[in-house]
Amino acid sequence: MNERAKEIASGLPPDLDALPRLGGFRLRGIAMTRLETFIDAAFAFAITMLVIATQQIPDDIETLLAAFKNVPAFVASIIVIGIFWRGHWLWSRRYGLEDGASIFISWAMIVTMLIYIYPLKAIFSSMWFLLSGGRVGHVLGAHSESQVRALFAVFALGFTAIALEMVLLNFRAWQLREPLQLNARERAMTFHEVTGWSIPVGVGLVSLVLALYLPRTQIEWSGWIYFSMIILVPLHRACFRRKP
Repeated sequence: MNERAKEIASGLPPDLDALPRLGGFRLRGIAMTRLETFIDAAFAFAITMLVIATQQIPDDIETLLAAFKNVPAFVASIIVIGIFWRGHWLWSRRYGLEDGASIFISWAMIVTMLIYIYPLKAIFSSMWFLLSGGRVGHVLGAHSESQVRALFAVFALGFTAIALEMVLLNFRAWQLREPLQLNARERAMTFHEVTGWSIPVGVGLVSLVLALYLPRTQIEWSGWIYFSMIILVPLHRACFRRKP
């Protein structure tokens, strides 16, 4: 092992089997690290920006009722952000890593998230406006074909980048499986996380291609394609559970 690997191994408790477990995985990072604390603060700030960005506290009934039209888009955005937050939380609990590569990837994730929240809310607001016949959400307004393509492309790039950062974090843990002393089950679960987070990466790339090349009348499929994960993710999980 190199020096960094030895440092990681030296930080592990003498009896790994005495650690708390989650789904059979020994939690090497049960205590919050400074990195995880900062990531949590960044996610909380991103959620705050979703609420208050370009908004003011309603001071009359008409404004208040109009503000409630944003609730579905806000909730949908929170769900997406929550999925990525939980992915990083689980990674932190399982491995407790704070090496240079992990810090760099986590910081990149923060930057991506804070940029991504704007197209995230815009896309969901437009989606709910379409599904509800204009009762909730907001239309994006007058826009050219190039602007629509750009919005879907930026959304796809942001989504893909955050998912890829989760892949890289779990791949980093896989690289350090020896100093982390991962047993056979933990190695399998780590590899499962790498392949599992590759699904949204692939879907995001497909969405990007659709955004750039579909005819204008069909470009909405660049957004609907994300719902394929409702099938792909459980299918991937089921395949993992069936392995001996």
